[in-house]
Amino acid sequence: MPISNKTYNNVINTLCRLGEYHDQISTVSVGDIFDINLEKMEKLPLLHINPVSVATGDSELIYSFQIFICDLVSEKNDWQTEQQSDLTKLVNTKSNEQEVWNQTLEICTDFISMLRHSEQQSLAGTNDINQAIYFTQDQFTIEPFSERFDNLLCGWVFTIGVKVMNDFDACVIPVTSAGAGY
Repeated sequence: MPISNKTYNNVINTLCRLGEYHDQISTVSVGDIFDINLEKMEKLPLLHINPVSVATGDSELIYSFQIFICDLVSEKNDWQTEQQSDLTKLVNTKSNEQEVWNQTLEICTDFISMLRHSEQQSLAGTNDINQAIYFTQDQFTIEPFSERFDNLLCGWVFTIGVKVMNDFDACVIPVTSAGAGY
């Protein structure tokens, strides 16, 4: 059975769809992280996909992306949770920053799990639930970040490699049939 090569569009659309299907993610975007316009963005948490590179193997392509999961930090008079109230020396209780980091980290691990185990993709679009359409492996380092814009945005970022099969079929390249060697 021939390999169905997956294109960049296929991979991006799949990553976007995984974000759309996650109940805690409100907005999905793709591109350079500095192109995000937070003033126009109304719904967060945000999944942002930043393309980094594509590596080739013998019969595969590995697309590398930075994945940002972030949300706005809010300030109120008392954001203290029950667990935090037990900490008598806790300095800052006027922000939900810890809760934002907690929630966005959980979303990161959900996203990795969906690609690592490939179950969510296999439920639709294929007859074989064991067939990995897009796959990732390895271990991940998930790093916290916070950025001050008009508001404080914080969350986590990690780099993920999405592996897809590619047969590098030279028979279907759109070139003239004349030889190129000298």
